[in-house]
Amino acid sequence: MEVAIRNMAGSEVGTVELPADIFEVEVNVGLMHQAFVRQMANARLGTHDTKSRGEINMTKAKWYRQKGTGRARHGARSAPIFVGGGVAHGPKPRDYSKKMPRKMRQKALRCALSALAADGQIIVVDDLSIDTPKTSEMQNILQNLVGDSSALVLLADQDAAVENSVRNLSNARFLRASYLNVRDLLTHDYVIIPQSALEIITLLWGTDAAGESAETEE
Repeated sequence: MEVAIRNMAGSEVGTVELPADIFEVEVNVGLMHQAFVRQMANARLGTHDTKSRGEINMTKAKWYRQKGTGRARHGARSAPIFVGGGVAHGPKPRDYSKKMPRKMRQKALRCALSALAADGQIIVVDDLSIDTPKTSEMQNILQNLVGDSSALVLLADQDAAVENSVRNLSNARFLRASYLNVRDLLTHDYVIIPQSALEIITLLWGTDAAGESAETEE
């Protein structure tokens, strides 16, 4: 797939051929969904905790006598039906993490990139750099490239000026190309990829790099 290369002003300065084994695979929606759910589940801390009636700091003495009051029988005020009582069947600390084979994760990532490329949501730029951190300057660059749409800015390596400039924008997020993931790809309208970051993507997620051959891709 051939796409245009743009500069920071949004003008076309050339073209580049995107690797077919990354940007032109058959899109498997179910696989992408599985990878997305796994990533969201793994991000959960699972530290939620509620107290049962046995953990409430309250006297264990019988609240009132068994008979003669005209009220229902109760043994303790820590019962879940009373204000300040315990929580019945409430959440306890647990591990939400899910496992997914590496090759499935790689395939899901290629599917997400292919879906974005097919819809014209991949923007390749020749270079993305500024001298000093300046949010307004980065806002103008993104306006030239994607307008008011949200954007995921990929970086080949650490760039403090670009990172600090993108950090203050509500509709943009920066990410190292080596940390590319399905969630960030699917939650932004456009993905801005400098040519240096494209090389990282090709190196990490090409089928040859993953120990697979193009013939084995389904």
